[in-house]
Amino acid sequence: MQARTEPAQAYHDLCPSQHRWYVASAPPPSLRLTRTGDNLVAPAAGLVLKRIAIGHGIQNYSCEAIPSAVPAAKGALAVLYDITPLYPGGAPKALDTRAKFDALSTNTLWTKAIPLNLANPAAAVAGAVLPSKQYGALAQPWKAPRNLDFQGLPPIKFLGHHYFDAEGSPTFDLSEAGLKASVKKTGEATQPANADKGPIGTGAVKWLLLEDNGKGLSNGIKAVYRVITAGGGGDACAKAGDGLHSVPYTAQYWFYG
Repeated sequence: MQARTEPAQAYHDLCPSQHRWYVASAPPPSLRLTRTGDNLVAPAAGLVLKRIAIGHGIQNYSCEAIPSAVPAAKGALAVLYDITPLYPGGAPKALDTRAKFDALSTNTLWTKAIPLNLANPAAAVAGAVLPSKQYGALAQPWKAPRNLDFQGLPPIKFLGHHYFDAEGSPTFDLSEAGLKASVKKTGEATQPANADKGPIGTGAVKWLLLEDNGKGLSNGIKAVYRVITAGGGGDACAKAGDGLHSVPYTAQYWFYG
């Protein structure tokens, strides 16, 4: 496994001294680029880490009316929470191991309700196992912003939203940080074989590198890494049936600018 070690200054820029989680001697966060052998490209020289978020929501797919059809990705909806202060060594109340930090994806997916307005509210219940068509969101998917709470941890602050815009561009609106990314996929890596398959067992989505798409819509972010994924893989069309379906997922998103 290769890991990206950012310059110390990159982490210090992220954690100014007025923030309680600043620890001058802390090692910078290390981005996992792969666990399978096919690496994502490391962040370009000069980019610094802005935020690390956990995204919790749904991946959307469509199927044609034939059993052999492969589900086609149709975007995603997720609420983003700022887990930067929880990175080991970076704050007084940070997690004490990287394994616990990485486990936030699985713990969130299985123990927290999907933070979206779903057509079937029962599908939002933590760990709910229902047919994939039951997880679809309403036209207005966003709930009032709330923090993510785990016993024994400080509140994980609401950071923003992830969605696909009207032109189909993946978008990350980190409204609480004044940052935004309108991106395109430029790289992918196969998810680990032991990645969490999610409540309905469809598998974890791949790890991705997403970079600015040149439309002039981004602000302060040039690259986004989706890693440590849990759930979200498309349901088999023979099982899901014709039309749209959605699958619960979580992932870590690392934002660089």
